Amino acid sequence: MKELERQLGLILRGAAEVIQQSELESKLARSLKEKRPLRVKAGFDPTAPDLHLGHTVLIHKLKHFQELGHQVIFLIGDFTGMIGDPTGVSETRVALTKQQVLENAKTYERQIFKMLDPQHTTVVFNSQWMSPMTAEDLIQLSAHYRVARMLEREDFHTRYHEQKPISIHEFLYPLIQGYDSVALKADMELGGTDQKFNLLVGRDLQRDYGQEPQVVLTMPLLEGTDGVRKMSKSFGNSIALEDRPSDMFGKVMSISDTLMLRYYELLTTENLESIKASHPMQAKQKLAELLVARYHGSEASRQAKADFQQKFQEREFPSEPDIHMTLTVDDMLEKDARSSSSLQLVALIAKTNESSKSEARRLIIQGGIEVDGKKEADPDKLITFTLGQQRRLKIGRRKFAVVEFRP
Repeated sequence: MKELERQLGLILRGAAEVIQQSELESKLARSLKEKRPLRVKAGFDPTAPDLHLGHTVLIHKLKHFQELGHQVIFLIGDFTGMIGDPTGVSETRVALTKQQVLENAKTYERQIFKMLDPQHTTVVFNSQWMSPMTAEDLIQLSAHYRVARMLEREDFHTRYHEQKPISIHEFLYPLIQGYDSVALKADMELGGTDQKFNLLVGRDLQRDYGQEPQVVLTMPLLEGTDGVRKMSKSFGNSIALEDRPSDMFGKVMSISDTLMLRYYELLTTENLESIKASHPMQAKQKLAELLVARYHGSEASRQAKADFQQKFQEREFPSEPDIHMTLTVDDMLEKDARSSSSLQLVALIAKTNESSKSEARRLIIQGGIEVDGKKEADPDKLITFTLGQQRRLKIGRRKFAVVEFRP
C-alpha cells in the first residue's frame, strides 16, 4: 500500500486532471501485484524542429513513470503531423510535407534523451500502422465516431457557429490520435489540458475495439517567460532545449518569482516547501542551474552561472546607463561655485528621475538609492560635486544614471 501511495504521489504531482483516478489506482495496484509495468504513452507531432521547456512538462512526467518502473512509449506523430493538430486554432492549419515532418522528427529523438533513459524508452511513429491502412480500413475507423461528437469539441464548435471552414481531414486528427492508443494498447495517455478531447477519443475507441480504456492524465500548459501566454516559439517567450547554456540560464533568471515555483513543480522533483522557504534569487539560480545541467551538462551549467553573475555585477554600473544628465551652477545650492558645489540628495534624485521631491524622498527612505555604489538613506544629505566630476546613481532596481557637474 505504501508503494501505491508513493507512486500516486509522484504521478499526480502537478497534474491538472485524471480520468479516472479510481481507474489509475486500480491499474497501479494490479501492476504491482502482477509485476507488470503499465504502458504509458505520450504523443508529439514534429511540427517544428526544436522542443522547448513547455514540451518537457509531459516528458518530465514520462520520466516519473520511467523511474517507477513503467514502460514509457514516446510516440512521434509523423502521420498526424502531416494533418496538423486543429486544437486551439481558428482556421485550418497548413499541412506539412512528409519530408518536413521527418526532418523535425530526427531532432526530437536527439532532444528527448537528454531527459529519458534511451534503454527504457520505446520510440514509435504512428505512420507504422497508419500508412499501411487502406481506404476501406480508414472508412471502418471513421465509422466509430459521430460528427455530433466531433462538434462538441470547443474549437470545432466555435468555428462551425462562426461559419468558418472545417476541413474533413481535421476530423481525422483526433480519430487517428485515438487509434494510436488502440494500436499501442496503452494503459495511460498523457497530454496537455488542451488535448483532453483527443485523449478521450482514445478511451472511446479502445472500448469499441474491446480493450480496457486508458487512463487520461492531463498536465497544465506551461507559461512562457512573459508569465502570461503558453510557452511558444511564435510568441517569443520560449526557452528551447537547444538554446545556448548562457541564454537558457538568463531566460530562466528573467521569469517572475511566482512563475519560478510553477516551473519547479512541473519541471523538477524538488521539494516545493523547501523552495518556498529559500530566498527567491537563490532559488531561481538553482532552477537555472538544474535545467542547464539537464540539457547541457554540469560544466556548462557552472560556466553559465559564472557568466550570468558577471553580467549581473556589470549591470550595477553599466557602460551605457539609462540617463546622462549635466548639472550647472544654477542647479546647485552655491550659485557662485567655481570648483565645487553641492546639492541635497532629494533634489538630485527628483531632477534625475523627473519625479516630485516627495516621491524622491520616499524612494530614498525605502533604501532604493545608491550613489557611487553606496546606499544612501538620508534625503537631506548633501552630495558634493567638483567641476567635471561624474556621480553614478542607481535609482530603484533597474534605472541607472550618470550625473556630471559642469560650469
